[in-house]
Amino acid sequence: MTTPENRLTIAGSIIELALLRHTPAGVPVLNFRIGHASEQIEAGLARKVECELPAVALGQNAQLMQGARPGEEVTLTGFLAAKSAKSKQPVLHVEQIEFKEG
Repeated sequence: MTTPENRLTIAGSIIELALLRHTPAGVPVLNFRIGHASEQIEAGLARKVECELPAVALGQNAQLMQGARPGEEVTLTGFLAAKSAKSKQPVLHVEQIEFKEG
């Protein structure tokens, strides 16, 4: 049996950053939001798309994101998971961060 794919890469700008916190085990955690805007081709037609996505970074990625500022451009790669057992809203769990130059 193969594991179903759950991989997302999105480029955009940081909208907001929460304060760095730590789990009871001492792991750094940083919640933030990323905004994306682009033009995509759907059914042969150009379509303007915009969205905001909640994200969370843990460990070294949380410490790296702590130095970021709203408005900075990033490309994030990770997987989607439910926000909590009570909320099925998707949250991007960041595994890779690439800051855009400039």
